[in-house]
Amino acid sequence: MSTDQSNVAGETPVRATPTGGDAPAPGHSGSSPLGGPISPVVRPSSPSGEPAARPGDGAPTTDAATTGGPSADPSSADPTEHGPGKTGVRPPATTDPASTAGNGQSATADPAEPADSERSADPAKPGDPAKPGDPAKPGDAAKPGDSEKPAGPAEPGDSAAPAGAAEPTAKPGDPAKPGDPAKPGEPEKPGDPFAAFAPVPEPVPGRLRRIGRAVGRRLVHEWTLAGLASLALAVLMTWPTLRYPRHTLPQDTWDPTLQAWQLAWSGHILLTNPAQLWQSNAFFPETWTFAFSDTLLGYAPVGMLGHGPETAVLRYNILFVFAHALATLGAYALVRQLGSGRIGAAVAGVGFAYAPWLLAQAGHLHIISNGAIPLALAMLARGHGWSLRHGYRPERRRSGWAFAGWLVAAWQLSLGFGIGLVFAYVLGLISVVVVLTWLVRRALRRPRQPFGFRLLLADFWGGAVFAATGALLAIPYYKVAELHPNARRTAEELHSYSPPPGGFFTAPAESLVWGDLHEAARAGLPWHPETTLLPGFVLYALAAAGLFLSIWTRRQRLLMLAALLVTGVFAMGTRFFGGTYTYLLLFEHLPGWDGLRTPGRLMIWGTLLLCVLAAGSVGAFAERARQISAAERVPPRPGPWLRLVTLLPLLLVLAEGLNSTPHPIVPAQPTAMRISSGPILVLPSDQNTDQHVMLWTTSRFQDVVNGGSGFTPNRLAEVRQVTANFPDAVSVEYLRNLGVRTVVVLRDRIAGTPLEAAIELPVEGLGLQREEIGETVVYRLS
Repeated sequence: MSTDQSNVAGETPVRATPTGGDAPAPGHSGSSPLGGPISPVVRPSSPSGEPAARPGDGAPTTDAATTGGPSADPSSADPTEHGPGKTGVRPPATTDPASTAGNGQSATADPAEPADSERSADPAKPGDPAKPGDPAKPGDAAKPGDSEKPAGPAEPGDSAAPAGAAEPTAKPGDPAKPGDPAKPGEPEKPGDPFAAFAPVPEPVPGRLRRIGRAVGRRLVHEWTLAGLASLALAVLMTWPTLRYPRHTLPQDTWDPTLQAWQLAWSGHILLTNPAQLWQSNAFFPETWTFAFSDTLLGYAPVGMLGHGPETAVLRYNILFVFAHALATLGAYALVRQLGSGRIGAAVAGVGFAYAPWLLAQAGHLHIISNGAIPLALAMLARGHGWSLRHGYRPERRRSGWAFAGWLVAAWQLSLGFGIGLVFAYVLGLISVVVVLTWLVRRALRRPRQPFGFRLLLADFWGGAVFAATGALLAIPYYKVAELHPNARRTAEELHSYSPPPGGFFTAPAESLVWGDLHEAARAGLPWHPETTLLPGFVLYALAAAGLFLSIWTRRQRLLMLAALLVTGVFAMGTRFFGGTYTYLLLFEHLPGWDGLRTPGRLMIWGTLLLCVLAAGSVGAFAERARQISAAERVPPRPGPWLRLVTLLPLLLVLAEGLNSTPHPIVPAQPTAMRISSGPILVLPSDQNTDQHVMLWTTSRFQDVVNGGSGFTPNRLAEVRQVTANFPDAVSVEYLRNLGVRTVVVLRDRIAGTPLEAAIELPVEGLGLQREEIGETVVYRLS
């Protein structure tokens, strides 16, 4: 029932909306069940003379109840006029929607309808359709902006007026509407007082405010928070690495000093003479010496900052922490892209970066720097619109992400072939599987899934950059293998680095939780740093649970389990039935694989697979927690206890990653190393001392005969043998012919060696100049 009401004193006119049927004819009065009179409704005629359509006659109705117009708005009612010229006051009428005419049909009563004679003299009310033949009333003026509407379908809220009917005009005494001009001779009336309660329009922000809002949105974005959390966690989990970052190194001072020199050399030479990148200042007079080990070349831009040993140590420590943060973020991004929730991805990121077995690799930055592997996989998957949980979704393809993924993969390869070579083969295997799948679908005439020309170009050029990076980096290593046949690994050497099955359940000594408890187990393993491969018992348990309860499908879980078992078999090297059909098969036939002597490092891929399985079980548990909360809480958020239980796997994985890694002080640079000119030989010479010497040269990068790497060149071994009794005539002549101009003897390292007594011998007749500088004795060959 739709009514129009007016709040004029003493009057309450009500209009009943027609509900169907025919109204009484003009002049006929019906009666309601209550006995009240029903005033007739006069339907305006159309231009053709036919009565206008009524609701229920089959014509489209424009009643506010059906069109959504404000039919019940009290402000739309017209008050009964009391102005001059009025013949009388219309009495209020009482209507009932259930009232019917005498013929049983429903009738519509117009409130306070006057007699026909009065109706003709009654001025048109605003909102009522103009009646044919009604004259315009004196004083009525057209409102600004009003115009005749063309004939056409009625719009919502419009009255069912015949086409061409004039718009109603304002009546004398009507309150002025907002926006209406003041009538001549009348004072200007105030606007609508309720406008003050209208909502205030939002001010347009300026440039600085827009920039601030954009920055704010970026700061609270998931990936910004994930990156900051990964960095903060890395600082805490590697502490006290950054406590004395210019004077200490994690794990030991041997391989880390070598890698600190590598970072410094690559930055220095790229700024001064890039063509000599591979001809480093160590191992004089050998060539291609920078390729004697994994180079960490991808960190070269950082090596361009600063110089000297202390800066080199600081640079190494910062990158050591950064590598852990990148590993956490990379694994988090990959598992999120595969379809896991945040808590599952967090467990995967922490489990991948802080697996107990990696604590033994703390002295190998090129192994710790593995975060670009999952990050590149995540970017490639995102670029191709693929996830483990949702499959291939063409609408989510992003060629830019795909190309960026290839660039990140190339950067990972530039850090070293120790883990980069396996990564390259994995990417190649994935590419082959994708191409074969496409060919099989085409052969089976299955519906083709769109790929996109731009994505194809991104893969082509990105893959070309990756392949070119690998090929260019491989050239120096092939040169080294050609010049130094003893650099090639042998099956016997491989066997000493192959872990037995027990190694997958044994933690290294650096593990705070399991280190002391597994001391007896480590005693039965060869070369502990490479054969203690425990990824974490909590990670094992979560992955095992993921085989039964997971967000991944059953087939996906079985495939990951198969891949995990294959990875474990290959990581055992020659310990799995001699490795004849496993690791040795790759070692003897795949290019570059013969340079990998540590099969246990394949555990990187085993850990990543365990993390994905664990994320599946944690994700399923988190989803179940949300379902319980949705049924018991409003809004459906987990309660504090349930939230704590959800975080428990993350806390347990973190606890297993706690370490007791030592941070020894780096030996200080001797003064003689800053002022002496090269080529220099520092005595005594051995693998560990030579790595310190390489770090000491970062002030001036003089050529030095010393050097430490994964193998010892024959010439360096010969120099060590000849100079065992230096200074004598044989050694002096040998060094002079080699091109050495300065020999520096370290007094604090010659105890128990022939040099301890030899440095006190006279040098007359040998063509040497002897000088003591601090704790060193310097000999200059003329």
